[in-house]
Amino acid sequence: MSETQTVPQGVVLTDVAVSKVRSLLEAEGRTDLSLRIAVQPGGCSGLRYQLYFDDRELDGDVATEYGDVKVVTDRMSAPYLGGASIDFVDTIEKQGFTIDNPNATGACACGDSFH
Repeated sequence: MSETQTVPQGVVLTDVAVSKVRSLLEAEGRTDLSLRIAVQPGGCSGLRYQLYFDDRELDGDVATEYGDVKVVTDRMSAPYLGGASIDFVDTIEKQGFTIDNPNATGACACGDSFH
C-alpha cells in the first residue's frame, strides 16, 4: 500500500489579498473580471509570474472563488502554481502582491522569477 499526497489544485489567496483584488475590481467598475495568475518563460531564473485581470475563460482553467472574487490559472501554469499562496503587503518598504510557491525550487536575487 502506498501513500498518496494531495496537492491543492488552485492558488490560495489570503483574506488581505482577496480584499485588495476586490477593491481593484471595484475601482475598475467591472464585475466580470477574474484575477488570472500565470507562469511565463522569462526572468533570470527561467519563469516569471503574471497577475492580471481577465474576462476570458480558457479551456482547462483551474478556478477558485472567494465570494465575488474569482482566481483562475491556465492549465499550463497550474502545475507550477498548485498550492501557492498569494498575499498583499502594504508597508513602508514594499507594496504589492507576494507569492509563496511550494513548487519553486529557487528564485533569483531580485525575486522577480523562479525555477
